[in-house]
Amino acid sequence: MTKEKVDILAIAAHPDDVELSCSGTIIKHVKQGKKAAIVDLTKGELGTRGTPELRMKEAAKASDVMGVSYRENLSMDDGFFQYTKENIIKIATQIRRFQPEVALINTPEDRHPDHGRAAKLIADACFYSGLRKIKMEWDGEPLESWRPKAVYHYIQDRYLQPDFVVDISAEWDTKLEAIEAFSSQFFSEKSDSKEPETPISSQSFIDFLEGRAAQFGRSINAKYAEGFIAVRTPGVDDITSLL
Repeated sequence: MTKEKVDILAIAAHPDDVELSCSGTIIKHVKQGKKAAIVDLTKGELGTRGTPELRMKEAAKASDVMGVSYRENLSMDDGFFQYTKENIIKIATQIRRFQPEVALINTPEDRHPDHGRAAKLIADACFYSGLRKIKMEWDGEPLESWRPKAVYHYIQDRYLQPDFVVDISAEWDTKLEAIEAFSSQFFSEKSDSKEPETPISSQSFIDFLEGRAAQFGRSINAKYAEGFIAVRTPGVDDITSLL
């Protein structure tokens, strides 16, 4: 068991993917006493607004808001990372390092091509991380094989039918605070950015996020929720605990 073990590991193509898609779920579970970590594959260096250096600072601020224990960036090429052995090992090393019970990963398909490509790469890394004959190490120490008990895709820009949703009504305001930490990317009343407008930099995008969360929440009679797609059929011990 590593000292960095967490309950939930969220892995994303870009800094801010987690904040937009599943930060409410992370915040909710951190409040319950669970430990969480985030691994970003790239620094989002192809984004129209901001710089990689600024986005790293914003990611650190957002991590503090969410209460995550660790955040790692693998510095893969934004827009051009590929499905390779090297990249699978990079991701699998972090999975073994953090030994999560649950992995939250990019959506299977989306407007941004990085998201779907990352979903396949990360999902397969979760499997290969469990193969004992593949040797990996972190900080000079060998890592034991580890496979998350469950892998869930968080839903991003495009609407995909979720397999389940998580009530984040009580976490909504904190989720917005985590998103607003990326002030170079998203609308904020506190920001006076003079950078070019993008499809995600206006108030209408924040309104879209709220509408999506309300849509997912409606299915369980909650104000807001986040949606997930299961890699395999989830099971429950207590059917009466389902909303």
